[in-house]
Amino acid sequence: MDELVKMISAKTGISQEQARTAVEMVLKFLKERLPDPIAGQLDALISGGGSSDMLKNLGGLFGQK
Repeated sequence: MDELVKMISAKTGISQEQARTAVEMVLKFLKERLPDPIAGQLDALISGGGSSDMLKNLGGLFGQK
């Protein structure tokens, strides 16, 4: 998650603390709305344990291949 926070901070010009808050809010929003197995994969991905296969699966939820 630190990598995502740094990237958001750099691209938007907001502080890393603000970026972390935004990332946490988005993750909470997604986890509340995604099916449990997918929400679990999201947790693994953010914690650094995810794989590119997980990214492909998540992309499929949004109509991407």
